[in-house]
Amino acid sequence: MVVSAVFIVAALILINAVYVGAEFAAVSVRRSRLQQLADDGNPLAAWLLPRIQSPAELDRYIAACQIGITLSSLVLGAYAQHTIAVWLAPLLARLGGMQEIAAQSTSAAAVLFVLTVAQVIFAELVPKSLALQYPTQAALYTLVPMMPSLWIYGPLIKWLNGTGLLLLRLLGSSAQTHRHIHSPDEIELLIAESRDGGLLEPDEHRRLQRALRLNLKQARQLMVPRRRIAALDIETPLGDVTALVVQSPFSRLPVYRGSIDNVIGMLHTKDVVRWRVGGQPGATLASLLRPIASVHESVPVDRVLRELRERRSHQALVVDESGGTAGLLTLEDVLSELLGDVGDEFKAGEPVAETLADGRIRIPGGMAVDDAAALLGTAWDTDAATVGGLVTAALGRLPAPGDRATVGDYEFEIERIAERAVDSVLARRTTPAAAEADE
Repeated sequence: MVVSAVFIVAALILINAVYVGAEFAAVSVRRSRLQQLADDGNPLAAWLLPRIQSPAELDRYIAACQIGITLSSLVLGAYAQHTIAVWLAPLLARLGGMQEIAAQSTSAAAVLFVLTVAQVIFAELVPKSLALQYPTQAALYTLVPMMPSLWIYGPLIKWLNGTGLLLLRLLGSSAQTHRHIHSPDEIELLIAESRDGGLLEPDEHRRLQRALRLNLKQARQLMVPRRRIAALDIETPLGDVTALVVQSPFSRLPVYRGSIDNVIGMLHTKDVVRWRVGGQPGATLASLLRPIASVHESVPVDRVLRELRERRSHQALVVDESGGTAGLLTLEDVLSELLGDVGDEFKAGEPVAETLADGRIRIPGGMAVDDAAALLGTAWDTDAATVGGLVTAALGRLPAPGDRATVGDYEFEIERIAERAVDSVLARRTTPAAAEADE
C-alpha cells in the first residue's frame, strides 16, 4: 500500500517535470536548429517545427503544458493526502501520543511540506534548468508525451483561450502570443548562421558580434593607457595652452594638478577659442575647466556608456584600485571597438596588423587580445587586455626587442618597444593548421 502510493506520487512528480521541461524547451529552442534536424530527416523535429513557428500553435502547446502542470499538481496533492497522510496519521498518534485530530493535522501538514519541496526541486528547478541548457533535446524528448496531451486537452484549451481573450478585451488589453527569447549566446549563433548563409558580410558579422560582447569588455580593455594620455598642467599659462592646443590632434584634454594621478578637469578647445576671441581679462586655465567623469577600470563598457550619456560627456577618466590614473576612455574608443578604427584629418588611425612576405604577421602591441585571437583563428585563456600584455605575461618580465614567447599555437617575437611597452610583435604559427584540425 505505502510502496505503491510512493510510486504513484513519484510518477505524478515525473509527469509534472515533463510538462515543465516541455514548456521551457518550447520557448527557448532555436527554430533554425529544428529546421536543420527536420531537413536531415528527424521526424520529431518535422512534427514540432510547425508548432514552434506558428504563434497560435505555440500558444496551444504552452497551454497544454500549463494545463498538464496544474492537473498533475492537483492530483498529486489530493492523492497524497488521501493515502500517505491517512497512513501517517495513526503512526504519529501512536509514536507521539497525539490525539486523533492533532495527528491528522500534523500528518497533512508534513505531507504537504514534503510534497512542496519535492515538487519544487524535481518538478520545477531541475527540468527547467535542463530545458534551458539543452533546449533542442528537451523539446524533442518531451514531444512524444505532449502529442496525446494536445489531443486530450484540445477542447479545454479552446475554451480556456477563448475565455482568457474575452477577459483581456473587457479589460482593454490586447492578447500577447508567446515568443521565443534568445540569450546573447544564441543570438551570436544566429548571426553566425546568417553569415554562413550569405545574408551577412564578414564586416557586418564582426560588428554585430562586437556589439553583443560589449558588456563583457571592461574599461581598461578599451581605454587609452596612461602613458599615451595628452594632458595639461593646471599651472600652464593660457598663452602656452593655446600653442599646445594648436599642436594637439585632440579637442578635449585632461588637466591635472601636480601629477597625472590628480586629474581635476577637462579642457575643451572651444573654450580656448572663446577666450581668445572674447579676451577675458584675468582668465586662467582653471577658469576654463569642465568636469570630467571617472570610472573604475573594471567597470563594463556598456555601463561607462550609460554614465557618459547621463552626464552628457564624451570621455571618462579610468582609475585603478589605488585611485591613480590608469587611462582615458572616450566615445571614439567605444565606436572604434564596434566599427573599427577610423582616423581623421588631424589624427591618424591606429596601426593595423599586416602579413609579411615570410608569412609572419606583424601585430600592434596595443591590439585587443580578442581581436588578435579572431585574426589568427585561435583562442587564449588570459587576463591580458592587449597583445603586448599577453606576450609580457608569457615572458614573465619586461620585454626587449628580439625576445620570443610561445602562447598557444603561436610564437611571438618582440619587434619594437616604445616607452617600456610592446609596440609591435611578429606572430608565427608553430602548430600547422591542418594538424590541429585533424586533432
